[in-house]
This record gives sequence, C-alpha cells and structure tokens, in this order.
Amino acid sequence: MPSRSGRPHQAVRLTGAVLAGILALAACSSSGPSASSTTTTGGPTTVPATTTTVDPHPPCTQGATIPKVTATPVAGTPSDFDMTSFDGTKIRIHWFPAPGAGATRKVPTILMGPGWSLPGDTLAHPAIAFGALDITTMNKAGYNVLTWDPRGFGKSGGNAEVDSTQYEGRDGQVMLDWISEQPEARPDRPGDPRAGMVGFSYGGGIQLTLASIDCRVDALVPGIAWHSLETSLYKADTVKAGWSGILSSIAGTAHLDPHITSAAKTGLSEGLLSEADRQWFVDRGPGDGIDHVTVPTLFVQGTVDTLFTLDEAITNYRSLRQRGIPTAMLWFCGGHGTCLTKAGDPTAVATASFAWLDRYLKGEKQVKTGPRLDLVDQDGVRWTGDDYPVALAAPVTATGSGTLALDAASAAGPLPAPKGPADLLSGLVGPITPAKAATALDLNVDSGSVDALALGAPHLTLTYSGTSPSGVRPLRAFAQLVDESNNVVVDNQITPIALKLDGRTHTADVDMEVIAQHLEPGHPLTLQLVATTVAYAIPRLGGTVTFSKIALSIPVAKGVTKA
Repeated sequence: MPSRSGRPHQAVRLTGAVLAGILALAACSSSGPSASSTTTTGGPTTVPATTTTVDPHPPCTQGATIPKVTATPVAGTPSDFDMTSFDGTKIRIHWFPAPGAGATRKVPTILMGPGWSLPGDTLAHPAIAFGALDITTMNKAGYNVLTWDPRGFGKSGGNAEVDSTQYEGRDGQVMLDWISEQPEARPDRPGDPRAGMVGFSYGGGIQLTLASIDCRVDALVPGIAWHSLETSLYKADTVKAGWSGILSSIAGTAHLDPHITSAAKTGLSEGLLSEADRQWFVDRGPGDGIDHVTVPTLFVQGTVDTLFTLDEAITNYRSLRQRGIPTAMLWFCGGHGTCLTKAGDPTAVATASFAWLDRYLKGEKQVKTGPRLDLVDQDGVRWTGDDYPVALAAPVTATGSGTLALDAASAAGPLPAPKGPADLLSGLVGPITPAKAATALDLNVDSGSVDALALGAPHLTLTYSGTSPSGVRPLRAFAQLVDESNNVVVDNQITPIALKLDGRTHTADVDMEVIAQHLEPGHPLTLQLVATTVAYAIPRLGGTVTFSKIALSIPVAKGVTKA
C-alpha cells in the first residue's frame, strides 16, 4: 500500500532484543485510576512562544515556579543525559534532534517509549517491529526524537511501576519540561513543546498514562497497548499464566516493584492474585484515565494479540470517539502473538502512523489519515469502516448441548512446532498459544451462504450444571472458535468462562474475545468448549459439566468494505 503521506517506509525488522521488548509486563491485573489522582507538574518558562497551536486542545495550567530540569550529559555519548526526575530518580534519556533543527528552525518532537524491560532505542541499538517508526526515519521526516530508559530498566534508577501515573507518568512530565528547554523544540507556548508519542506495548501504555495527566501531549500512536490490566490479564478473574511464564523472566535483574513479582508468583502457582496485588494493579492505568485523554489518537492493535486483545483498543477508542476527539483504529495480524494466517501489507502500520503524526503533530491538514477502522482478515485482505461499532447484518447462530469432562486431556494448545518458515515470534509464543483441541465439546457452526466479515465479540449463552471436587483453584471452562480451513483458532483467541458447579442449574452469558474473520461458504467454523488451555492458569480439574443448552451468536458486519 503506498504511503498516505507520500513517504516511503522501511519494512518490518525484528531483532533478538525485540523479542523481549515487544512484550509488555508480567502477568497481573489492573484497571486504571482517575487521572485526577496525579498532579501535573507543568513546565519551565524559558522558551518564547513563537508559534501557534495546531488543532488546539484544552489549555494547560502551567506552574510558574517549576525549576529548570537538571540533565547531566553522559560522557562519550552526545545523545545521552541523566535527567533528575520529580522524586530525585535518575532517568537516562536519549536526544536526537532533527537535522538542521535549532534556534531558527524549531520542529515538533516525538517521544518513543520502549517495550517492557528494554532501555530506550538509540541509533546504535534500534529495536523495530511491526513496521514501527525508527529514530532515523523520524528525524528525516522533520521530527526531533526523545527516547528513554523507563525507571527500573537500563541505566535509569527506581523501580518499574507499570506505567503508573504517579511514577512513569510524572517522569514523562519532567521529560516534557526538559524538551521545552531545547533550542530545537518547537513550542506551543512557554514550557509546552509541540510533542507527540509513539511506541509499542509498554511504550504504548505510557502514552495513554502521560496524556491522561498532562495536556501538553499533542498526538498519540499507541501500539498494542491496553485499557485495563484487569480486563486484559485477569479476564473473568483468571490469570493469563501463559504470558506470566514468559514475562516474569524477561525483566531479569531489573528493579521491579514487589507487587509485580508477588502477582506473578501466585498467578503461576495458584491461578489467583492476592487482594493487595490485585488492588495495586487496579491503581495503574490508563483505565478510567482514558476519559482524560483529549488529543488525536491512532490505536494500533493486533488481531492475534493474546496479551492485549482487540477489546482493549476498542474500549479506549470509544471513550475518545464519544467525546468528539479525532481517533481511529488500525488492526494488523501481529502483536503479542504469532500470525498463523496471511498478514497483508507489512508497511501499513508505519504508513498510517506517519500520516497521523504529519496531520495532527505537524498540522499538515492536507494529509489523509484514512478510515476510522482499518483491519485485515485471515487472508490478509484489508477491510475498512467509517466507525466502530459497525452496522450489523443478521448474526450467524448455532445451538447444541453436551457434557465436558474437566480433565487435563481437554486442553487448547500448545501450537505444534512450525514445519517450515514462520514469523520470529512463533517459537516464543507457540507454547502458550491456543490450538485446536483433540478432546473438546464441539459445536459445528454453519454460516450457510454468508459471505461477509464476522466482526466483534461472539456471544455465548450457556445453561449448565455439574459437580467438581473442592480446591483452591478457580472453576473454569474455556471457549474458542476454530477455523477448519486453516486449522487454527480464530485470531488465536480463547475466552475463560467462570463456572459454579454445585449440582444446580445455572446460566452464563459470555462475550468471547473480539474477532475479525471473513465468513465464506465452504469454510466452516467449530465452537470448542475445553477444560483447560496453555493461555491461562490451570483451573480446578475433576468432575464434569453438562451443558443442556449452548447458544452461540456471531456478529456479522455490513458496515465495512473490502479495500
């Protein structure tokens, strides 16, 4: 696909370091705080306001007595400084002005955060994935770039606090203060640099955290970020132990808040979190803080992302859309997961990101940012829509019944080892990715003559009864849709279902994970109910559950178009 801004972009690269960096944080739970819980620091008043704001958002209430930021140059590395943050913690920052920028040519600045456990990107050590932006290309496009080592990682001090408004968010505010002092940085007003943000995973989450507490951020492109760590990593009070097993080891010798390691330990050993750990993560963001984000935002999310699923971006998008803030979603086949089907255009993410920044950060109003909804299906075919949710046609439905034995033989995943070339993440995430189960309660799904895109969250209504031995672990079943033509789980997604097995009849209404799947005659789907999966903590096993009625409804879009 050609660049919407006319600029060529480099293809996707994935280094060994990125295998860690694209992963977010150790498995735990959260819903974010209100942004009002953190005080905005404001910025210095040393830079004259020589330009006007483009696409203005509500004015900043700057503090007039904020001292000049202390940032000591690092010997031997001209780009590096040790910045003293609000609490005295040293944060290593990396500054890359655009060529030719200076006192007589001030340009916008992009802050780019790294993935969990990684230091900030530098020219010597770039970490680029998913067609994301790199320092050199952003510089050539006329942007200054600031990267940094988040607290607890790289050369920065302090403990990692999971993109907290109280810590990483306030570090970001001091970085904005520092940027406003640089001769290359274009100001909107004294102490307020024209600044946007990019970055994936942990580097996506910090964008929403900072923008929720500081109005000086002007445009965002958060990649594979989250809304709430509670809904993403602790869905139905079920720990994503598959990711926990990977992510808890990635941080290595980094300095972490003790709640992170405690949550990972109990999540793996018991499938549960202590209330103290759960509340600690609930106090992280963005969560409700998304309602304080007031700047144009392009949400980039992965259809096969099993860590931060599509619903996380949808929830964030809805908040901005309902308040009339320019926003859009781009879904690609990737993220925290492996693309087992056709991926489509590998340059789509970078192309859309630059278009968004050129329009809303530079203020180039002639730049076309594309549709509000832009996605690919399992064949790599691009679909677009004017908004989300889209208009719907009649759903595809199926009903059935049956009994499921709750034992380890009924398991979804792991993926079999690839027989040929595969994407570089498959070896890492294959062991925790759902696959078609050999033993399951199956329900055939006949879409008839439908030739359209299944888009949204399939809904399950289950009437059931059963018994199970007592135990500490939670009682669960899991639901997934299998694409029989490709022999894969649709978008690699599986949904936990909380059960109450006391011998009585109960009903559960469950929204499954959001999918984007082209339905065609002759390409059947199968609903599978299983007892356990490699994606989540092992539930309590033993006993049986009888589903006297299974009713499935898959949403079918009519408000989208093949591009």
